[in-house]
Amino acid sequence: MAEYIDTHCDADEMPELSDGDDDADDEEQWIEEGDTERVNVPCLFCDRLLSSVSATLQHCATEHQVNIVDMIRKYNLDDYGYIKMINFIRSTKAEAACLNGLSNTSLPWQSEDFLRPVLQDDPLLQTDPEELCGDNESNLSVPSPGTPDALLQRAQAAEERARRSEEALARAMEDLHTLKSDKVRTESYRDFMYCNSEAFKDKVVLDVGCGTGILSMFAARSGAKKVIAVDQSEIIYQAMDIVRSNKLEDKITLIKGRIEDITLPVEKVDIIISEWMGYFLLFESMLDSVLYARDLYLSDSGSVYPDLCNISLAAVGDTDRHRDRIAFWEDVYGFDMACMKTAVVAEAVVEVLKADTLISEPTVIQTIDCNRVCLSELEFTSDFSLKITNTTECTAIVGYFDVFFDKGCSTKVMFSTGPQVPKTHWKQTVFLLERPFHVKAGEDLQGKITVRKNKKDPRSLLVTFDLRDRKLTYSLQ
Repeated sequence: MAEYIDTHCDADEMPELSDGDDDADDEEQWIEEGDTERVNVPCLFCDRLLSSVSATLQHCATEHQVNIVDMIRKYNLDDYGYIKMINFIRSTKAEAACLNGLSNTSLPWQSEDFLRPVLQDDPLLQTDPEELCGDNESNLSVPSPGTPDALLQRAQAAEERARRSEEALARAMEDLHTLKSDKVRTESYRDFMYCNSEAFKDKVVLDVGCGTGILSMFAARSGAKKVIAVDQSEIIYQAMDIVRSNKLEDKITLIKGRIEDITLPVEKVDIIISEWMGYFLLFESMLDSVLYARDLYLSDSGSVYPDLCNISLAAVGDTDRHRDRIAFWEDVYGFDMACMKTAVVAEAVVEVLKADTLISEPTVIQTIDCNRVCLSELEFTSDFSLKITNTTECTAIVGYFDVFFDKGCSTKVMFSTGPQVPKTHWKQTVFLLERPFHVKAGEDLQGKITVRKNKKDPRSLLVTFDLRDRKLTYSLQ
């Protein structure tokens, strides 16, 4: 078996996250002042100055035959797409005929360079595209500034932007906490890319579920020619700020959306990277999306990383923990609540397990090759045998996983989420037994495990054990 090392190459400082306060202040100023003061808005196509955003858009539609609202709808532009379109038109002095003949798959303003304003304090850039598209009629209709409808629309748009910003900030803070606290996984990805930079040199890389973009930046600094980072959450906008702050916008292209719903600006990629793993590897994981991207975009000679993952089981003997969580219900302040034990046991517990509570050697019950596995194989049944090391009571079975960066790597890297090593974000998954049983050192505890998706919620899991003539089913949800 190949030897894996836990090596750490030199790394630059982690980028800091933007909190977006400056944007929020600008937005509030526009809401408070933009509707009450007369503004001069330059036309997008000629030298004329108009008195409002609505007048400018109406002028563009009637005089130049370019309906900006229709373009927002046609190309499904979000805030950043709209900003890039406006700046593209101003900077290139695009002609109306050119704009009306575009195809959905080759928009000329996709470069991050078009996020830079051409005009300082451009009122068109301070207008929310969702607000402009609020009218479902086919003709251009923008409420006049200062009217109750305009004020209400701006207030509603501001509230929605504030909600999205809060969600993005929460996700960003979660990512930041992960980067700071879970050195095991972050440094494993970093070491894999930095120590195998020859595998990334001049390659096109896809980062599925990029979050704050840390993996994309690792890939860019490892020599990738182009990195495409995809995430469906609002955190993509924070990632854009981070990428620009680190002057990597010429290499990294960020796209908002589900990988299943978008079209990449390239036909094929050489490498797919993703931090897709969930609890017990498969609970709430993004592996389905990674496999979709692999089958659609990965070149024949390309690879998904990490490329190998193992799921392992071990027996647990922790009578104190069992008493606290299960036996507790037999006497709750003098009341018998034993009926609660079944309900409590049915939920698997994600927690950090003490290594000294393990009473068997671990065994691998499933290996997933991310370059070959198909969706149907993510549901499986496996027989297992646990070599017992202590004579005691078996109170639970614990599950965890190991991750390998192996294929084509001169320096192979791996990390484990087991209880014997430093803790990770994933901790361990503990399946408590309602009725513990006695085991002896040296014996083989035979069993069978079945892992399947919950039909009511495909991202959750149902795990069933056949153990000592008992059938025990647990849910992760």
